[in-house]
Amino acid sequence: MRKIVLPLAFFSLLSVPRAAGSADRVAGVIVDQSGQLLPRAFVRVIDASGRDTATAFSDERGAFDLPAPESACRVEASLVGFATATAPCSFQAPLTLVLSVSPVQERVVVSATRTEALAGQVGASVTTFTSDDIARRREPLVANLLQSSPGVMVIGSGTPGGVTSLFVRGGESNYNKVLLDGIPLNEPGGTFYFTNLTTTNLERIEVVRGAQSALFGSDAMSSVVQMFTKRPTTDARPSGVAQFEAGSFDTFRGIASASGRSGRFDYSAGAAYINTANDAPNSDFENTTLSGTLGASLNQTALLRFVGRAELGQSGAPGQTAFGRPDLDAFGQRHDGTVGVTFDQQLTPKVHQRAIYALAASNQVSTDLKEDPPYTPRYGDHVAPFEYSDFLYDTHTSLRRHHLGYQADIRLANDARHGDQLLTALADWDGERATLEDRLAGTASPASRDNAGFALQHQATWRRVSLAIGGRFEHNESFGNAFVPRASISSVLHAADTESALGATTIHAAAGKGIKEPTLLQSFSPSPFFKGNPALKPERSRSVEVGIDQRFAADRARVSFVWFDNDYQDLIALQTIDFTTFEAQYFNIGRSRARGGELTMDVAATPQLRVRFGYTRLNSEVLESTSEFSPLFKAGQPLLRRPKNSGFADVSWSQGRFGATLAGLFIGEYLDGDFSSLEPPLTENPGYTRWDARVSYQFAWKLTGLLSIDNLANANYMDPLGYPALGRAVRAGVRVGF
Repeated sequence: MRKIVLPLAFFSLLSVPRAAGSADRVAGVIVDQSGQLLPRAFVRVIDASGRDTATAFSDERGAFDLPAPESACRVEASLVGFATATAPCSFQAPLTLVLSVSPVQERVVVSATRTEALAGQVGASVTTFTSDDIARRREPLVANLLQSSPGVMVIGSGTPGGVTSLFVRGGESNYNKVLLDGIPLNEPGGTFYFTNLTTTNLERIEVVRGAQSALFGSDAMSSVVQMFTKRPTTDARPSGVAQFEAGSFDTFRGIASASGRSGRFDYSAGAAYINTANDAPNSDFENTTLSGTLGASLNQTALLRFVGRAELGQSGAPGQTAFGRPDLDAFGQRHDGTVGVTFDQQLTPKVHQRAIYALAASNQVSTDLKEDPPYTPRYGDHVAPFEYSDFLYDTHTSLRRHHLGYQADIRLANDARHGDQLLTALADWDGERATLEDRLAGTASPASRDNAGFALQHQATWRRVSLAIGGRFEHNESFGNAFVPRASISSVLHAADTESALGATTIHAAAGKGIKEPTLLQSFSPSPFFKGNPALKPERSRSVEVGIDQRFAADRARVSFVWFDNDYQDLIALQTIDFTTFEAQYFNIGRSRARGGELTMDVAATPQLRVRFGYTRLNSEVLESTSEFSPLFKAGQPLLRRPKNSGFADVSWSQGRFGATLAGLFIGEYLDGDFSSLEPPLTENPGYTRWDARVSYQFAWKLTGLLSIDNLANANYMDPLGYPALGRAVRAGVRVGF
């Protein structure tokens, strides 16, 4: 068993402080081979006769503290998906028990319960992209990585830098709560564009599917996507990496990062720059990312952490170039920034508290000041009946979200009989501020809204069963009050050791409700053509899921299947109220449904070969139309741009200095629209299959050569209609460590 070196910050946050040399107790920590702390492991103190003298579960930081007999004894720790570990009792120093992880690993996640827990115990559907996944896939943009998650559809306007949105389990693109280290990033009303969000300096990304408003409030209607800033490794020495790539379409990408520890302080910082011309006039994309975190251990039980991130991007906006000439001067600019400070403290052996203040700001400019010549949209035999003229605009949107949150985790019990009982109480406040400016008209519309939420969650964990139930009361200045509950269960039906041909069988289920506040435009717009409605109700969702996970082949393979059923109600849409003046106002007039299944398989055939596969079947339907005169949105139609069949594959091979990854994406046909008045209209996107390849070779200890090929087969497709995707793109470069 190799030695595990744990950071000083961990020992300062042990949930049960104890004095070394206390002869009647034994304490320690449970970790896997990489040093990852393992919560909810079952720990036993066994005397010389083989009798259990004390039992408990490791807490959120993998720690335990148990009474022990003065005579010889041993400590045993076990957890489904890991090999059991034992060690003689030690009364002089904390123990470190290492549980050997299975070839198909379990991940520790936070977003499913807002506390650390293993993904297999939370009852929800969770996909985690680790730091190894991010480094291996070398995807510049987060959206490209998220496509390898079941139930997810990413729509980007053609080439990199185009407007990019995320749809999960049939939900709208503004039904996803997006966070960075617990900081909400959504615009007021849920909108979040993944256009220029990069993977730079991220340690992991968690995607929790289903309604999660009971924990996260407004916007968590169909998923939560949370990103975590990279932290220093357990090695106290400073380290860093620089990476440079260049290739097709005048693409250049440069990355630099550094991290380390010094006394009570730890730090991590990263910067990246990407520039590409893409393959159409005025489709160039440029983005700079700055990211960092600084942690300070205040004493033996308290930690203060600062985090910051900025995404500064600009891209051309040529429009639907598949249907006509590009717009040669239109462009969009996004400057998004986030800063936050978090205070963590183990207040007592049974109470942990966390407080956070953060500010997320976004400045968005959309400009087209030169009139391009008119054109008639056409695509093959499809031709519009009239010419389109250039529409000039110059808008500036300034958004600010102040976030203040407090969370207390109280351990009510921790033993074999009562299980691990954890009560979480939390309160959140969001102050939303915005200015919507039309520079051509010379108008500016300020908007402001304050919201507060209060939630309780009770988690109970036994050796084979985990339960969670909770609810949230939300007060919103726009729609008033709402209550949203959620419950989940996970149960191990069949437990087997990690060498069995048929491994553990786990079933899980979850049900919850979601809410989403109106956007500021929907609530406050003064325009008579899209008039705001202060009386709007929140959009609502109800989600139910049931799943099963089966391990087999000595834990070298795992198959998971989840059935889900989502109902979305009170959808907000614009409705004409005067057909003579074309006045229109926002109302709650829509309803839709999405149900289906997600199948995933993870295989670790050998230590060198890993395979991951996913397939999603989605049946969606408009139940009450949000646009009664549009054939695309009428009742009975499937939801726009949500394919019935989709899937992904991820195959990786590593041998010595060589590494290779082949990632595939399959998108079946889906309802789409040309939105250019073509006759006959285009209403179906045939979908596509795309493959990306990554190759690396380590020339020396700190020098690695890199080769990346996007769209390996040079697939020709539009995503969405009118926006041609980028053809085959090749990048080559090096990564240097120091």
